[in-house]
Amino acid sequence: MQTAEISRRYIDYFAERGHTVVPSASLVTDDPTLLFTVAGMVPFVPYLTGVVPAPFPRAVDVQKCIRTNDIEEVGKTARHGTFFQMLGNWSFGDYFKEGAIEYAWELLTKSEADGGLGFAERDLWVTVYETDDEAAALWQKIAGLPADRIQRMGKSDNYWHTGQPGPGGPCSEIYFDRGPKYGQEGGPAVDDNRFTEIWNLVFMQELINNVTSKVDFDVVGPLPKKNIDTGMGLERVAFIKQGVENMYETDQVRPVLDRASELSGRRYGADHGDDVRMRIIADHIRSSLMLMSDGVTPSNEGRGYILRRLLRRSIRAMRLLGVEGPTFTDLFAASRDAMKSAYPEVEHDYSRISQLALGEEETFLRTLAGGTTILDLAVSKTKESGKSELAGDTAFLLHDTYGFPIELTLEMAEEAGIAVDRGAFDTLMSEQRARAKADAKSKKKVLADLSVYGEYRAKGETVFTGYTDLQTDSSVLGILVDGVPAQKAVAGQTAEVILAETSLYAESGGQAPDQGKIVGDGYELEVLDVQKPVKGLISHTVKVTRGEVGVGVPATTLVDEDYRRGATQAHSGTHIVHAALREVLGPNAHQSGSFNKAGYLRLDYGWNQALSPETRSEIEEISNNAIRQNLEVVTRELPLDEAKALGAMALFGEKYGDVVRVVDIGGPWSRELCAGTHVSTSAEIGMINIVGESSVGASNRRVESLVGIEAFRQFAAERALVQELTQNLKTRPDQLVDRIGELVQNLKTAEKKIASYEQKALSDRVPALAAKAVRSGDVLVVAESVGPLGSGDELRSLATSVRGQLGDAASVVALAAEVGGKPIAIVATSAAARDTGANAGALAKRMAGVLGGGGGGKPDLAQGGGNDVAAIPAALEAVRAELGH
Repeated sequence: MQTAEISRRYIDYFAERGHTVVPSASLVTDDPTLLFTVAGMVPFVPYLTGVVPAPFPRAVDVQKCIRTNDIEEVGKTARHGTFFQMLGNWSFGDYFKEGAIEYAWELLTKSEADGGLGFAERDLWVTVYETDDEAAALWQKIAGLPADRIQRMGKSDNYWHTGQPGPGGPCSEIYFDRGPKYGQEGGPAVDDNRFTEIWNLVFMQELINNVTSKVDFDVVGPLPKKNIDTGMGLERVAFIKQGVENMYETDQVRPVLDRASELSGRRYGADHGDDVRMRIIADHIRSSLMLMSDGVTPSNEGRGYILRRLLRRSIRAMRLLGVEGPTFTDLFAASRDAMKSAYPEVEHDYSRISQLALGEEETFLRTLAGGTTILDLAVSKTKESGKSELAGDTAFLLHDTYGFPIELTLEMAEEAGIAVDRGAFDTLMSEQRARAKADAKSKKKVLADLSVYGEYRAKGETVFTGYTDLQTDSSVLGILVDGVPAQKAVAGQTAEVILAETSLYAESGGQAPDQGKIVGDGYELEVLDVQKPVKGLISHTVKVTRGEVGVGVPATTLVDEDYRRGATQAHSGTHIVHAALREVLGPNAHQSGSFNKAGYLRLDYGWNQALSPETRSEIEEISNNAIRQNLEVVTRELPLDEAKALGAMALFGEKYGDVVRVVDIGGPWSRELCAGTHVSTSAEIGMINIVGESSVGASNRRVESLVGIEAFRQFAAERALVQELTQNLKTRPDQLVDRIGELVQNLKTAEKKIASYEQKALSDRVPALAAKAVRSGDVLVVAESVGPLGSGDELRSLATSVRGQLGDAASVVALAAEVGGKPIAIVATSAAARDTGANAGALAKRMAGVLGGGGGGKPDLAQGGGNDVAAIPAALEAVRAELGH
């Protein structure tokens, strides 16, 4: 049974039983504590916790998930994958344990001919929470399972909670017995490799608090509404139903594995190590494809870093299979073809996705080449020092700074005949992970407990009036001080204020929040921030500048009119620049992120090379022509499917409801889904002045622009600068470039002449310095101070010239000078002097120690320095004394 067919049967079964079919949420979650949607329940958390009222009593979905906690286990086991799909059915205060168990058992055991999944009852086992007698009895009643196939397990296995205070409850898991070939008898309590979990039924029935770990928490009491959260792993069911060994061999993953096998010439199944590498490639390529289809782009932080890691692990695995050239063209195409029936967007958006992937591959292959050079040097130094083990900090530097995988370091070091201090490397990696965990934990603690907003959200959604009104009368629904509900806030305090209505725009869609005030009888609040902590609720962070505000009192929101005007200009300007980019570069120049505020816009877009000055000017001109044409800006609310059918672009990372706001500028020329505030006609934007264009990743660029009055001010400042230059240089504006070029050329000519004179002056000093050579034992020694010089290069040139003047004699030249207020020493030795044991590196280090600094170098030429100019005579004397011995 194909993966897509399993998914279809699941959805159809629950839809026929009154469940609302909910489309998969993006892999990019809006939960601030998570990078990705890591489980099927993530999009439903607001409903499960009661913070947001559920819009339906029961639901069914197939949710895309990414989880990278066990990335090192990918390819090694049958069930670990970074991308997976979770089939879920949900009840929000509707059916509970009995209904969930009945549905699960019927769907699993009903024959394939009757629309079920056709599992044999004899192959299924279940686990329940150790004290959940009700669930155990229901399994016997509904499924007829004997008591010995219902195993009781503790909190670590069969109790679910979010890790935060809130809802929790026992769960019941369904396992499939793969047979004696895969392990010992005794059920999942004995062997969870042979007995594979395929479905988890969570009975959310309790409110918990004081959560310190998975198993350490307090049950406060029952939940007001009992919920059902169930999840069936699609990949796990697929590999069982398809009769293959693991998830990597299923129909949606195997094509990539096979392509990797073909490209490498290695047969899958012939070598365990190669098999693991091919499975890693198959998993990571699919995960990368799905992440990029949801708008994630490779970068060095956050979600982009995870994507980059997946891509680079794939490249590394291909290299370990013997393929050093590019392979993503073939691998991503294979994954696209395997996934497009379930997710058509991967085919529709493939041009952009492949551009990102190929750009990242090209960059990392160059990184590998550079890392190889660095590793070769490190290996040479290790051998020169007589050691047989590459230092762990060197391996960590290669991994952490240059992105060079440890597996490649180990492989290449072994080829060179040395080992790697893996223990030291692992210690450094553990320390880095500990720092990352501590950082993530500290960031998580900063976030307010979202359950505090539940009582306010239960009163309904905050009404946003700011599209049409800058002033709105409302009332205070709630006040939070330090994240805790309060009855009032007084002058000098900072607080969060929840209103029934507001004209103040909350930060979203790349647009910064409004500035303004909230006023009422006897109080005034300065608005510091406006956010949407939970869906449908707007919270205002304010400073009480006058009086006292309390819950229930009337309030009026006042938007700063000048700021809003600038913000609408910038947001509409962002749409115009985006349309201009696509007109010039084509549809692959798709917006991947943006930020705009009054007077400024920043737009990130998919592209893999810098814009030429001519292209940048063309985009700027198209944008300003659109402004000059005074195009009408039309906003409409439409069903999402209808909006997309009209060609409205949905921007990656944004969340859209069933009804969306469509913003047209000039009709279809610029048509995007957008909840931001906009001008009425394009002429109101005033002006676009592109001030920056830069790289933000291998396949991502960034345009920055000033907008409106800020754009004008920038031009005015540049005009004033041109006027000042023309006056000072006594030329006309149209001749300014030629005049400055002439001056630059004259300056270069003068600098060459000065350098020539300085070089001659140095050369003239060589004979006199050579004449000061004094024999000390077997060598001639010149140890002199030459006074102030312009650079260390001059001193080096002087020392080597004096050494040359002394010919083949055994000679040591030690010169010191003051450069930029600090002492510098150079020591040069001839070959004959080195034969006697003289070493420039050791002598330079000796001088530097006297000068209060450090130094060293090669035996023939070395440099040192310090901070004490007055110590130069003593440093020279130290050299004489050293050679005198």
